[in-house]
Amino acid sequence: MSPTQPYLAHLTGVFHAPCQAWSQHDGTMGTGAEGIYCGDERVVRAARLSATGHELRHISTQVRSASEVAFVHVLTVPADVVDPLVTVHQVRLSRVDGVEEELRLCSALGVPVAVTLELVLGLDATSMDRVRNGETAAVEPPRPSGATWSWRDEDTTATVSTDGGEVAVRESDVVLRWDIDLAPQAESTVRWRLRASDAAAPVVGTTAAPLVPPVLAAADRRLLRLADRAFSDLGSLRIADRTRPDDVFLAAGAPWFYTMFGRDSLIAARMLLPVDRTIAEGTLRALAARQGVRVDEETAEQPGKILHEVRRTDQRLDPEGGFHLPPVYYGTIDATPLWVNLLHDVWRAGMPDGEVTALLGNLEEALRWLADHGDSDGDGFLEYLDTSGHGLSNQGWKDSGDSIRWHDGSVAEGPIALAEVQGYAYEAAVNGAALLDAFGRPGGDRWRAWASDLKERFRTSFWCADEFGPYPALALDVEKRRVDGVASNMGHLLGTGILDADEQRLVVDRLLDPTMFSGYGIRTLSVTNGAYWPLRYHAGSVWSHDTAVAIEGMLRDGFTNEAARVAEGLLNAAEGCDYRLPELFGGYPAEEVWPPVPYPASCRPQAWSAAAVVPVARALGAL
Repeated sequence: MSPTQPYLAHLTGVFHAPCQAWSQHDGTMGTGAEGIYCGDERVVRAARLSATGHELRHISTQVRSASEVAFVHVLTVPADVVDPLVTVHQVRLSRVDGVEEELRLCSALGVPVAVTLELVLGLDATSMDRVRNGETAAVEPPRPSGATWSWRDEDTTATVSTDGGEVAVRESDVVLRWDIDLAPQAESTVRWRLRASDAAAPVVGTTAAPLVPPVLAAADRRLLRLADRAFSDLGSLRIADRTRPDDVFLAAGAPWFYTMFGRDSLIAARMLLPVDRTIAEGTLRALAARQGVRVDEETAEQPGKILHEVRRTDQRLDPEGGFHLPPVYYGTIDATPLWVNLLHDVWRAGMPDGEVTALLGNLEEALRWLADHGDSDGDGFLEYLDTSGHGLSNQGWKDSGDSIRWHDGSVAEGPIALAEVQGYAYEAAVNGAALLDAFGRPGGDRWRAWASDLKERFRTSFWCADEFGPYPALALDVEKRRVDGVASNMGHLLGTGILDADEQRLVVDRLLDPTMFSGYGIRTLSVTNGAYWPLRYHAGSVWSHDTAVAIEGMLRDGFTNEAARVAEGLLNAAEGCDYRLPELFGGYPAEEVWPPVPYPASCRPQAWSAAAVVPVARALGAL
């Protein structure tokens, strides 16, 4: 049997990029994706707390923030009463440089009790991509020298320490032990910590102050709870390029995407712009510093192109099929126009002219990429095709290999020109022209003309119809045929300006049709499609950010009632997901399921899912 991606929906995590820890609901680690990670490496695969001579029984898990969770256990001791009179509060925190725990024993007994706590940590050196692949092949764990070890090379170090206890080594396990004499009706606290660092990692964490949720005029307290959780999550996802530590941006999400992602970071920053400008500014500068300067088929780099992602090493995502990505990879069709649009919006939001001026050269290079490289075959549309033989076959936000579907469910062949990318490009050309004009740079007329031509070509080439009426095709395929799958991608066209008023109405009505709107959010693919399945990654599930982008577009195009209806659905979904909107969830109808059915391998927290609270709040009139 081939390995499968580990399920995450039932796990509990703590996060402070670049470190994170995943466990079972009782705090134990040992299977699947569970463990402690530093960057793209799992450094602890197992952790189990026990009490010698007694039994620990888990009774509660309290998530206090993105970075802190408390596991409450009852310690069974001989007593004349049945009440749980001795408890152990295991408080786990993720820090920028590791993970630490406080173990607080509390007793209501009238007699003293002797307790020996033991924590066994199983060391690891498994790369993130291997964990994600569900590979079970043994990885030689590091052999610690005392309480210190390296897990990859001389640039990586880890150290375990404790106060009031002992640290021992059993082969590849580190064992911590505390002998505690608990007085009657008293409490005692011990602590341990794991410090981990990777001096060669491309991204680093930040110790910036916590993000503060915006003040919302909300009568519905669910929205306030969603905002509190979302901004805690967003704060835990902040990272920076090692070479530019002051330019803070958002990692895409935990556990698999705990690094710089062009598209994800840009979309999340744009959603947050009404309440926070600094993340957008840091995102723009960090990505501009890595903007493409050459043509490289291996990395998909091209002059002016904004990258897809940055890792420490290659990612072997499909070892048997040979699919792997280089450490710095540019295989994305949409990050470049999204960068232009964010720069324009940040300028309009008040970014100082001097800071905008410093990025105008990057702007001009990005605009040139639209025509010189984004449109690889000269047909006037942006399209993508992996020519390396081992990169992403789909390079829009739906980047799984089977995401671009015809109505009958069959998979379209590339090169692929995605509908939403043409909308991004149209908006980027218009916005880029406005920036060039405002700062006295030439080229504004050229890019307005280019945008006008694209708009007409799009109207001629992308629209198709079914029994429900006309709608924009999902994409054009290798033969420039309209890929007629009805998909959520059309929602990203709203607000870009590429649609006229009648076309906007057609798109909004189609998105709100029960075949697309589940009641919780907008499905990635219509239930009428031959490949539809509510738990298919990009072909029937609901993605939180995808729905939020459509909400934003509806607001920009004046569909306020419709935006509020969709936002209410997403808020209902958040309530059913413990107020942490996941990366995606099942596309089952809201009238049939409560809470939403989780997609079992969905990441959380996810930057653009957490940022969705802002368009939801705006649509509901709270911001």
